[in-house]
Amino acid sequence: MDGDTPITIDLLSSLSQIDAEEWDACACPEEGRPSDPFTTYRFLDALEQSGSVGPGSGWQPRYLVARHEDKAIACAPMYAKGHSQGEYIFDHNWAHAYENAGGEYYPKLQIAAPFTPATGRRFLTRPGWEAVGISALIQGAVQVAADNDLSSLHVTFCTEDEAIAGEKIGLMRRASQQFHWMNDGYETFDDFLASLSSRKRKNIRKERERAQNFGGEIVSLTGDAIRPEHWDAFWRFYQDTGARKWGQPYLTRDFFDIAHQTMAQDMLLCLAIREGQPVAGALNFIGAETLYGRYWGCTEDHPCLHFELCYYQAIDYAIKNGLKRVEAGAQGTHKLARGYMPVTTHSLHWVRDAGFAEAIGKYLEAERAAVDEEIEVLTGYGPFRKANVEEPE
Repeated sequence: MDGDTPITIDLLSSLSQIDAEEWDACACPEEGRPSDPFTTYRFLDALEQSGSVGPGSGWQPRYLVARHEDKAIACAPMYAKGHSQGEYIFDHNWAHAYENAGGEYYPKLQIAAPFTPATGRRFLTRPGWEAVGISALIQGAVQVAADNDLSSLHVTFCTEDEAIAGEKIGLMRRASQQFHWMNDGYETFDDFLASLSSRKRKNIRKERERAQNFGGEIVSLTGDAIRPEHWDAFWRFYQDTGARKWGQPYLTRDFFDIAHQTMAQDMLLCLAIREGQPVAGALNFIGAETLYGRYWGCTEDHPCLHFELCYYQAIDYAIKNGLKRVEAGAQGTHKLARGYMPVTTHSLHWVRDAGFAEAIGKYLEAERAAVDEEIEVLTGYGPFRKANVEEPE
């Protein structure tokens, strides 16, 4: 590394302005399956090529690339946002307060995997360039926001190490909470059940039995086993769930076709099929150590089928394939009874107005304490057996 050669920052409006190999050398330098599928070139490009981000979406690509001697050493998926939808780290109250005080909160800058509340690196660096790359990207992003009189910069679902590094550089650190399932070396689903209290173990067995007796079969598909008709069915599920939860789906229909071409081996589609037709489904993305639960939907309601497809099938797959955890998405205390435990998630924030930033900083300090307390309380209500306590089957 030549300390005398300056680091330059490029701002790109499309991934087509950088080679896939150059981006992925920073995003997924590990051999084999990427740790985080959501920052790979192929995922971000599928969003862009399908129109899920770009004109009319409120997510305008502004990718950051840090270079040393014309080599990309770090990059970040950054977007100019015209709203706060699809982020899952909520700042709507900040926007209202900012605008009530006479400011314009939007557009803002967002470093994120769009529509994806999954923890992963947001400052993507080549090995050996971590400290330099993170510093360059943060300084570059803040400079872009300041030069364009933008209200703020947000980095959502970053790693804890990134949150600590960003706070040292001057960004504000925020804590939130999710529920993740952790693989404690289980060899079978029954091994996992054996770690639970008797009551929780029996409840899960009953739920699985009710779900699997819905009148059809449950299949888990990946790679070429996922066929076009499966995506047609899942698109119907996704539209229905999107319309009920947030008004309109974030992803376009084309996204699933494009992603299938480039990411079929990175996706796990769990379907409930009755009389030859899929009636419910859950889509997961597969990382090197983590299964990421993303989308669910159905055209028929059956008792406990949501739990089976979203949670238990995911646990089954993780155990069979030696994955360390399952991230089941945002929110949902109902996940606790099903073996998903509370964990802290992280984000970073920069606000241009000094007075507003001071107020937010005080709020975030109190919020972090509240999140820590809630996680401690929820952990105490976890479904796992207490040490040295014998329980009947």
